[in-house]
Formats: sequence, structure tokens, C-alpha cells
Amino acid sequence: MKTLLAPVRIVIVDDHPMMRDGLALRISAHANWEVCGEAATEDEALELVKQLCPDVVIIDVALKSGNGIELVKRVKLLNSTAKMLVVSAFHESLYAERALRAGAHGYLNKQETNDHLIEAVRVVLKGERYMSLALTQRMVAQALGKRSENQDPRELLTDRELEIFRLIGSGLKTSAIADQLFLSTHTIDTHRENIKRKLGAKTGAELSRLAIQSMLESI
Repeated sequence: MKTLLAPVRIVIVDDHPMMRDGLALRISAHANWEVCGEAATEDEALELVKQLCPDVVIIDVALKSGNGIELVKRVKLLNSTAKMLVVSAFHESLYAERALRAGAHGYLNKQETNDHLIEAVRVVLKGERYMSLALTQRMVAQALGKRSENQDPRELLTDRELEIFRLIGSGLKTSAIADQLFLSTHTIDTHRENIKRKLGAKTGAELSRLAIQSMLESI
């Protein structure tokens, strides 16, 4: 008598219902894989991970509340066996290495999900890293001490600064960002000044323009 294998249980964390539906459709079409939960926020995702103990958590960077990089860190502490794949519209030069450092097992751009999602999930299930060829080459070059002459200045931002930069691009004011991140407005203002300095923005208006432009690039 054949022993039936337990299905691979996958949680999807994305703030766009249509994106969750698309990912779920592709995953459910794969034999022995099932989507056992979906979430739009960091807190919802953590509750699902606690309740369901999934094998894989697919996480977007931009969430309805919270952010994917911090979620990766928290899931790692909560369930060290869960494999995490970050699937995002943001360019990998900004978020892929951050995601891997936080504890993710792979990074996939949303534009490539149709062709590479199944492969990416298979790779992370084995406990291996899923990365694009370009990212692999980039990380090897960095390990050898080689830096790109055309480095994106946004790469100089810390994880927190990049998160605030993204929220500025979403149109949030300082007070709203402070409320969402549970920080003081003074702390947000300090981060804004650091971001301006690193990106070469001379005014708040210029910083907002750069942030909005950055958001548009990910659409």
C-alpha cells in the first residue's frame, strides 16, 4: 500500500487580492501543494503562521500594514522551519539581498511569477536559495570586493530608511508614517533627513518626487 505524502502547505501574504488569487491558482494546480491561508498584513500573516505552521510562506515587500522584510524576520523567529520566498514588484537590487539577510530563502520579481514561481517554491522547499542569475553574479562580485560603478543610491539606505522612503512615495505624511510604524514624528523627521542626504535631495519636495518616482517604477 502506498503511503500518501502530506501536502505542502503554503501561506500567501500580499496586499492585493488579485495577486493572491493568481498565486493561489498556480500553486493549487501543482500536485500535492495547497494554499492553506492568505493574509494582507504583517499581523494577519503572523497569526496564520502560528495557527497553521506552513511549509512555505510567500511574502510581498509592500503590505497593507507592516512590511515584508520585517515579516521575514518575525516569521524566522516564530517558525524556524518555514521556508520563505519573497515575491515583489520592487527591483531585486533594492530588496533581494535585504530579504535574504533577513532570513528569506529566495526572491522572485512579480513579473517572473508565471514562468518561475513553481521552480522557486521547489528550490526553497529543499532548503536552497532561489536567486536570479543577475543577483547571483552581483553577490559573487560583492564577495570579491567589486562594487558597481552605477550603484543605485537607494541601496545605501538602511531597511528602515527604505521602508520610510517607500511610504513617502505612497503619499503618506510624517505623522501618518509615524503612526503606521509606531515611531515618533521626530524619529521619522530624522530618518527623512538621512534619506535626503544619501539620495542627494535638497528639499522635502525633491525627496517626495524621488520617492513617488521609485514607487512608479515598481508598478
